[in-house]
Amino acid sequence: MESQLVSISSTLLYAAFIIYLVALLPLAASIKSKSKKPGKISIVLIVAAFIMQLGYFILRWIAQGHAPVSNMYEFITMFAIMMIAGFLITYHYFKTQVFGLFAIPVSLLLIAYGSMFSREVEPLIPALQSNWLAIHVITVTLAYGILSMSAVAGLIYLLKAVPATEKSWRARFLESIMAGIVIVITFIATTVLMQSVIGYQDDFLYTDKQGQTQVAEYHLPSLVNFEGAVPVEHAGENNYEEADHFHSGINLPPLIDSQKLNTVLWSVLAGLIVYGIIRLIIRKRITALIKPLTDRADLKLMDEIGYRSVIIGFPIFALGGIFFAAIWAQIAWSRFWGWDPKETWAFITFMFYTIFLHLRLNRGYEGEKSAWLAIIGFLLIIFNLIAINLLVAGLHSYA
Repeated sequence: MESQLVSISSTLLYAAFIIYLVALLPLAASIKSKSKKPGKISIVLIVAAFIMQLGYFILRWIAQGHAPVSNMYEFITMFAIMMIAGFLITYHYFKTQVFGLFAIPVSLLLIAYGSMFSREVEPLIPALQSNWLAIHVITVTLAYGILSMSAVAGLIYLLKAVPATEKSWRARFLESIMAGIVIVITFIATTVLMQSVIGYQDDFLYTDKQGQTQVAEYHLPSLVNFEGAVPVEHAGENNYEEADHFHSGINLPPLIDSQKLNTVLWSVLAGLIVYGIIRLIIRKRITALIKPLTDRADLKLMDEIGYRSVIIGFPIFALGGIFFAAIWAQIAWSRFWGWDPKETWAFITFMFYTIFLHLRLNRGYEGEKSAWLAIIGFLLIIFNLIAINLLVAGLHSYA
């Protein structure tokens, strides 16, 4: 019964992914069309897919007996769901369909990225055996989803306000964001191709920071590796024998997860190459290609949505990311705060949005300035999700 529920939940999530892709077509058509029909069709499809995602969440919760937010796959999927929730809330109040053309692709990228991690149902480790797990993570991902809308509003604002051909730092930085999106897409495609399609794998034995021997599976040639890593091949059960795998010779201490950093480095290199090819083909900045989608956007409305999203999302993040997290930390580790990398970055994110609101309310940072701050805030969230979670070893490494 448990396996059937997990299978059904996975099918619902996959079906939602496909429906979101389909919904982008009438959504894009609605931007230029004078008829309201394409927009209505897209919203119906998005709501249907969102209900399927909720079905995935509920069924997986029933199947494993605890909230499906305990590993990277579940956390990232929850983040993607909350991003769609943020879009639907924004659409309900402001009827801004153009938001969907930016929010939905990011949500799809998150789902695709999350699918690269283990989707197996596993028992919770002791630190996660608490009701505060669901309370903390659901609140944080809800905050992320709402705060993401401020970044979407900021991006739309900048795409319309900043001339694509302008030779300035703001135009270059905006284009660098587009390059970053290309790198992320390449990151996902590269990982899926090498791991699932080609099946490339090099194993290395190394000693982690606790002094235990571990096996690192590399699905891309080793540019960076763990200090003292030994190339091996699987020889049945838990036995390994030395082998000859490619390695550049760069070794890092166990504090850094060299295995995942290696994937990131390859993806950045490949992403920059792909970005260069795209620029050669279109012969202009990617921002110039996307800019027409924002022709009907109201800059004042985008500014207002960006501000309101932070006003709502910030206190929710403070509640879930700081207050609830501290309670859970006291239960799990007998201390409210310990400056673990994840905790430290949550504090940095909290302080950033505190400064954001201060500048907005007291220094008149509106319009373009506010848009840039909203995008930087989202980059902090993504950095926390990818770099801190994956590359830096800490108490939150399991998540």
